[in-house]
Amino acid sequence: MKKELLFAAALAVLPLCAGAQEEKTERLDSVVISASRAGDKTPVTHTDVGKDALRASNPSFSLPMALELLPSVVTYNEGGTGLGNSAMTIRGSKGSQINVTLNGITLNDAESQEVFWVNIPSITALVSGVQVQRGLGTTMSGAGDFGASINMNTALVQPDPSGRLSLSAGSFGTRMFQGNVSTGLLPGRWYMDLFISTSHTDGYIRGANVESASLFGVLGWLGKRNSLRLTLLHGQQRSGITWDGIDLEQYEKDRRYNGAGEYVDDSGNVRYYPGQTDNYIQTHLQLNYTHSFTGALTWTSTLNYTRGDGYDEYYKMNRKLASFGFPGVTEVPAKSDMIYRKKMDNDLWVLSSSLRYNAGPIRATAGVNLSHYRGGHFGEVLWVKSLEAAGIGLQDKFQGWYDNTGIKADASAFARAEWSPIDWLTAYADLQYRTINYTMAGPDDDGVSLNYASVWRFFNPRLGVTFEKGPHRVFLSAAVGQREPGRGDIKENIKGEVSPIEPEKMLDVELGYRLSLERFTFQANLYAMEYKDMLLETGRLSNAGYAIKENMPRAWRRGIELQAAWMPVRWLALDGNATLSMNQIKDFSSYVPYDDDSGRMYPVNYGLTTMLMSPGVIGMARVRVMPWKGGEVSMNAKFVGKQYLDNSMREEMAVPFYWTAGASVSHGFNFGLKLSAYFNNIFNRMYYAAGWRWESYNEAENVVYSGIGVYPQPPVNFIVKAEYSF
Repeated sequence: MKKELLFAAALAVLPLCAGAQEEKTERLDSVVISASRAGDKTPVTHTDVGKDALRASNPSFSLPMALELLPSVVTYNEGGTGLGNSAMTIRGSKGSQINVTLNGITLNDAESQEVFWVNIPSITALVSGVQVQRGLGTTMSGAGDFGASINMNTALVQPDPSGRLSLSAGSFGTRMFQGNVSTGLLPGRWYMDLFISTSHTDGYIRGANVESASLFGVLGWLGKRNSLRLTLLHGQQRSGITWDGIDLEQYEKDRRYNGAGEYVDDSGNVRYYPGQTDNYIQTHLQLNYTHSFTGALTWTSTLNYTRGDGYDEYYKMNRKLASFGFPGVTEVPAKSDMIYRKKMDNDLWVLSSSLRYNAGPIRATAGVNLSHYRGGHFGEVLWVKSLEAAGIGLQDKFQGWYDNTGIKADASAFARAEWSPIDWLTAYADLQYRTINYTMAGPDDDGVSLNYASVWRFFNPRLGVTFEKGPHRVFLSAAVGQREPGRGDIKENIKGEVSPIEPEKMLDVELGYRLSLERFTFQANLYAMEYKDMLLETGRLSNAGYAIKENMPRAWRRGIELQAAWMPVRWLALDGNATLSMNQIKDFSSYVPYDDDSGRMYPVNYGLTTMLMSPGVIGMARVRVMPWKGGEVSMNAKFVGKQYLDNSMREEMAVPFYWTAGASVSHGFNFGLKLSAYFNNIFNRMYYAAGWRWESYNEAENVVYSGIGVYPQPPVNFIVKAEYSF
């Protein structure tokens, strides 16, 4: 590992030895994000979303929800307003398989591999653009994508001073404020941007309240051959816990019910603990330097530090005191109501450095990424009812709950090139070598030691070719991806009695066609994502009762994506997309726990099945009308096919297909004011978009009993926005 880090560090500083020859004509701020993005002729399936389109989306939407109309995207929000916890899949690949970058730096948590969008509020309003790559996209960041990637940037400098103020209010007590000011390029080539936002919602379901705020600041200098940029992104949020969902029986009674924090007081009254919340503060600090050696050769490096700190707080009834580090408490009953926190803090350091050459028929980029992550996980007991009643202080009996740490070092090097020997042909090659060293130490919340250490090394090649003639473009690509298991996968597996888990592997083959005419575009993309050793939950439980993931020898996602856009007249635009896919596991066996607390498992083989939360049909249609100057009316509809909640493909374990529609209207005035109104679920569809399941085996009856929990989505709702730009 030390040799690999030294090699990568040498590559990072190698460009310093080059000399300057001629002035750079391309804006240097665009180079910061180009290394992580696919170009116009890159044989990678991707969609670009610009700043104007992001600003025009519902102001309460998280970034996943703002992208919900893109091909193969499915998204939902637990609280129902767009604020709070949101989740998305792309081609059925979940959040931990979607690599997300900001200015080329990966935002995915190094251990869980997830991006928690609630921790970066209002990011839709401050980014300059987003590129969504489906399948195995371009390599750059250390945490390679394994199904899709989302590349965001804030790096483009505005040439003139500008400002923007925005006020929004809507259903379920939702209200937001956003303010942005930019100096533009000042004398001396300095510039500064500042963005602030605050948000509040009561949420659709009970207890889905969110209070969040964000701060974004940039101080930079842009010269002809050099640029220097310091970026700060800070977000903080306090939100009610909404991830429990509700079972179907409760859904039929009261779909807005949320049992988080529910308890019974001494008088027998049902109450809800107001502190049952998720709290987190996250700060990203980036320093970027870019230098142009010649008109074709540019070097850019970014040093990033991310600090995260937060906790979940719970009120729980009748918990075993011994499970929380209270051994030998004889003065009180063995169980008691209590309030506790699950806390975490983490530090992430990243150095990303790349050298780009762009001249004539060759466009090439090479670079390294070095990162070091430390994640702490620990528990804190705040109150124990029985000890308080007995006059016993926590400090008298508390032996400490859990405290464990994960350390992850990640080093990767990549080289990517596009060669266009003739106008209609572009060849593409992308090579990445990545090494990861991960250790865990300390007891988990169930008292089991997490002592663990592993090293993984991956080589991920990607090849492709693009043919272009007139309005027609065809590309073919093949890519290999590999990734390490996440912290949750590892820690529950080492508590169980199954074979150690292996890294996942995937071969992604893509064939795409695009027709571009003046008023009409059409795209078709065939893909085959072939998995080996895919990690899936089989129903088997660890000794502590948590679900264990195991490697499946063969699985695949195969499908076709279709897109079309037509503007028959200047005031009317039509577009839509559809994905038809098969998402299957070759031979799946499930393990159902007996209902007698014996720890035994009942095996069931289902053979060829469909993967969980992977709809076979996804579609979208949208109509935009610009009937008057400055005005726009838009209406869209989204269809999502049936999704199974586990990998058994049983009908009783499925989220039925659903469709929903939205509309918006806006008008911009000449003096900078723009008024907008957004209406969601305008046909008042009562549906749920995701969920979970439980099951147990009764030996006497030889029957598997099961049930599901779901996340209800809100009926018709609205939000209005007033925005003033200057």
